[in-house]
Amino acid sequence: MSLELDRKSVWKSVDDNGYREIMAYGERYKNFLNAAKNERESVDFIVEQAKKNGFISLSEALENGVKKGDKIYHNEKNKSVVLFVIGDDLTEGMTILGSHIDSPRLDIKQNPLYQDSELAYLKTHYYGGIKKYPWLTTPLALHGYVKTKSGREVSLNIGEDESEPVFYINDLLAHFSREQVKKPASEFISAEQLNIVVGHSSFGADDEKNPIKTLILKYLDEKYSIVEEDFAVAEFHAVPAGKARDVGFDKSLIAAYGHDDSVCAYACLEAIFDVKNTDRTIVGLFVDKEEIGSVGNTSMSAKFFENVVAEIINSMRDDYSDLLVRRAFSKSKALSADVTAALDPDFREVSDDKNAAILGYGITINKYTGAGGKFMASDANAEFLAEVRDVFNKNGVLWQTAVMGKTDMGGGGTIAYILAEHGVEILDCGTAMLSMHSPIELVSKADAYMTFKGYRAFLNI
Repeated sequence: MSLELDRKSVWKSVDDNGYREIMAYGERYKNFLNAAKNERESVDFIVEQAKKNGFISLSEALENGVKKGDKIYHNEKNKSVVLFVIGDDLTEGMTILGSHIDSPRLDIKQNPLYQDSELAYLKTHYYGGIKKYPWLTTPLALHGYVKTKSGREVSLNIGEDESEPVFYINDLLAHFSREQVKKPASEFISAEQLNIVVGHSSFGADDEKNPIKTLILKYLDEKYSIVEEDFAVAEFHAVPAGKARDVGFDKSLIAAYGHDDSVCAYACLEAIFDVKNTDRTIVGLFVDKEEIGSVGNTSMSAKFFENVVAEIINSMRDDYSDLLVRRAFSKSKALSADVTAALDPDFREVSDDKNAAILGYGITINKYTGAGGKFMASDANAEFLAEVRDVFNKNGVLWQTAVMGKTDMGGGGTIAYILAEHGVEILDCGTAMLSMHSPIELVSKADAYMTFKGYRAFLNI
């Protein structure tokens, strides 16, 4: 037995069959990325796949009486999903994977549409932590949902098909940018300048004052029954247009919008569908609003997960009490399934080389997140860390450890601290990636696959 820590690249550790599994998993994951670019689309995908894998709705399960072996899904306001595989006694604890399905983006404001200098624009409000300048000149698609004034429910998706138009944010041309480039990058462009070009032609318009805006409203009304007032009640988002793409001559990486946290959410989904041991209740969380602090009634801070657990316990036992719910949580174990930062050799100065994740070295364990002196961190205890390590080693899961950059440099957080408040044993564990929170992010197919393999091993302990 070697006394020194010896980490190896996944690519150098797998055989031909393992390599084929990695590449096949990458194709399945890209399908999820292309189908689900916001939380509503993610919920649709997850619920559809859950039904195909034998899951029934919570209401149906409660009507029939919940029992061991039941596979149950709960759709929370079309923004979050919980999946259960019911075990022997829920009050003895659950094994939980907790991911999020929202990603940084540009939300469309409530009164967004205007015309200026022969162009029509939509005003935006950025969602989550972004650097603003990378969104300039990036082809954008519009996704979202609205219940129109006429009563029609519209799910909007414009710009993903090559036959459809995309949308665009202008940048200042280099010839005029002498003063702009003197500014800090955070000031290259203000939030109020992130205005999306959505039209230009006034051909055929009768309105002399705002002909382009008028024609766009006419188009939206004819095609979607959307009138201007509907923007006030809509959830419309601008996200990078286009499909996930392989990167590199060897096609070993994936560039796409929304790896944070789709790469972990999808791994959770496949892992739950592959559960073999149902003695203990298995749970998959796919929650909203993590990118803005886990606030709101569809976030991890909301009570819907706790309420569903209470409903299931009440259905399975005759002696329901709040104490039983508390016991169920306090005896639970969880992985907070979220991404972390990989070492970027072009920005090495922000990382601690000895404690940074390396692309291609497998699923990453973060003992703690937070910033500075572990501020707002969930810090896992040594006993649980050892348990997860042993599970990974026993099941051939290649893993590594990491921290989120140098201690004074920055940091990050996940939903772990929220579950920890219930007494859940929890560890941050997910995929290392590059260009996090950029319009297009980068992950290794080897790490994505090993994340799935790690989650599957954890669920079957």
